[in-house]
Amino acid sequence: MAIEQDEIEKIAALARIRIEPAQIGQVTQRITEILHMVDQLQAVDTSDVEPMANPLDAIQVLRADEVTEVNRREAFQ
Repeated sequence: MAIEQDEIEKIAALARIRIEPAQIGQVTQRITEILHMVDQLQAVDTSDVEPMANPLDAIQVLRADEVTEVNRREAFQ
């Protein structure tokens, strides 16, 4: 997927960022390269790959939900 310079200018205007006219070509080339890499990733067949919820199979240890302070609501009223 290629992107044109006028599209870069439109995206920059929508994002409210300024790209110097001398850098438009370079930015266009870099974004085109990134989009090409995304196309390559999307072309990979992952139908036989099982999704990973957590690559480390780690679980988060949570503390017990217990009251640790005295209720001082009346004192602050």
